[in-house]
Amino acid sequence: MEQARVYLVGAGPGDPELLTVKAVRLISTADVVVHDGLVDDAIMALINPAARLISVAKRRSRHSVPQDGINDILVREALSGHRVVRLKGGDPFIFGRGGEEAEACRDAGIEVEVVPGISAAMGGAAATMLPLTHRDAASAVTFVAGQCKGLTDQNWAGLAGKDRTLVIYMGIATASDITEKLISDGLSPDTPVAVLERATRPNARAMRTILTDLGDMIAREGVVSPAIIIVGDVVLKSDAEDRLFHFAKQAEKIA
Repeated sequence: MEQARVYLVGAGPGDPELLTVKAVRLISTADVVVHDGLVDDAIMALINPAARLISVAKRRSRHSVPQDGINDILVREALSGHRVVRLKGGDPFIFGRGGEEAEACRDAGIEVEVVPGISAAMGGAAATMLPLTHRDAASAVTFVAGQCKGLTDQNWAGLAGKDRTLVIYMGIATASDITEKLISDGLSPDTPVAVLERATRPNARAMRTILTDLGDMIAREGVVSPAIIIVGDVVLKSDAEDRLFHFAKQAEKIA
């Protein structure tokens, strides 16, 4: 029998045209697809019609399947002889817990292959012409999570400020706490910030304001996940004309 194997596949931020060729091949031939809740419907439509779908959707404080359970599913299905794809939004190794899943599979004697995906930060930045690094604004970029293990357990000192870009995943629900944390670390209250909601999808939105207004803006505009926060002067290098703007090119696609 063929060696048991699991493929950890990055679905990217949403636009199916941003999938790798390898990702499309694997999801179109898989026997079992274990998928996140935030994988776009257009990508789900590319999955092998004969495949069995297992949803392990996660929301803040509400996981349909705990991580240990997801690991067990991957191991069980692979050892049963199925061609298993674990389809994850963004990239499996950027806040996707792909490392934990790979370890669980390897511990069970299962080979693992990782197929990277375009992360939300990179996809969203490209869609809004917002460079994460720029010779005039930032020579370093850092990715952090706005809720993993709690904000108080994370040391962000020095990650944001002059010549640096900070990208915050999963920070919408804790935006006001993030503002307080960054200002207490010495960041100026008028530091430019952007929020990219549903990046690369037809209903995407991008918003721009200053740090001290971040939480209020998210509430005013009714921002929902998936969304990322970008902090730093690179925000001013975007082609955004106003504090709130839509992606014109995406709108043209569905017009």
